[in-house]
Formats: sequence, C-alpha cells, structure tokens
Amino acid sequence: MKKVSLTQFTETSLKEIWKQGFSSDHPEWTKFNAPYFNDYQKFTNFESFKESTIAKYLLSEDCRCIIVNNQPIGMVSKDWIDKQTRWLEIGIVIYDSNKWSAGYGTTALQIWINHIFQNIDKLEHIGLTTWSGNPSMMHVAEKLGFQKEAQIRKVRYYNGKYYDSMKYGILRDEWKNVGKN
Repeated sequence: MKKVSLTQFTETSLKEIWKQGFSSDHPEWTKFNAPYFNDYQKFTNFESFKESTIAKYLLSEDCRCIIVNNQPIGMVSKDWIDKQTRWLEIGIVIYDSNKWSAGYGTTALQIWINHIFQNIDKLEHIGLTTWSGNPSMMHVAEKLGFQKEAQIRKVRYYNGKYYDSMKYGILRDEWKNVGKN
C-alpha cells in the first residue's frame, strides 16, 4: 500500500486541495459530504480560496492534510461539540474521487485517532457522524471498530429523499483493544 501520512497544511498543499476540491462547479465529494447543507462554494482562483474561512480552518490545529506518496489528497478534522464535557467528533474528506476506496481514508483516520488519543489524555470518546447516503463512510467507521450509537431517522432531506443521520463512536479502551495503535 502507498504511504499515508498526515501533515499540517502548507500553502503548497492548500493550493493542491483547492485544485482538487474547490475549483470546479460540482465536485464529486460534495455529493457525499453532507450535501443536504448545500454550502459548497467554488473559488475561481487560489488567492480567493486562500483568504476564505475554509482555508483558515484547514490551516488550523483542528485539521491535517492527508498525504499519499507526497501528494495531498484530502483532510481530517476534529471538532469539539463541547470541550468542557470532552465531547469531540472527527471528520474526513478525500477530495479526489479517484483516490476513494483504496484504503487511504481508513489509514488516515487510524493515524488521526491515534494522534488524538495520544495528545488529549483525558478524552474517553471520539465520535463520527455521517448520513445513510454515504455507505462508504459507515463502512469505514465500522471497519475501524466504531460502534453505531445512534441512527436518527429521516432527518437529512436531499434530492427529494429522506436519509438518516448516523452517529458512531469509539472509546479509548475499545480503540486500544481493536489493535489500531
């Protein structure tokens, strides 16, 4: 398998991610990454993307660039739902659909989860939320040992159809026991 790593975003990796994910009208990834929010924005040039809130988020401590053989392909993120109660969720996007279903996302999430548990020692749970219109993401969550903790039925309306919100989670002890770190 090709080498997968996570790095801080740089201007170079940000530019590549802009080309892959934010320079066309309807990129493939937007059909699976919460398309019911309808919040995708195309940026006609890198300079405007670089000044966007999306770029600022990617450059933050909450995100890492997924690198495969020195090529940026996507991002992983962490978001505090409630920092005081230590409720954290993770996310992932691989912008180039040619890189889907090759195991890169699974490997990137393994690295990311290890990093989070190693660096936030009082954290006991990591959550991951997706929707029933993204069976690949549900498969990755289950493959990594996440438990389905909730299925909120018919709350994501997209293209004339209702979908479920799917909530997964894994505890620190469970992560240790599934042999991922």
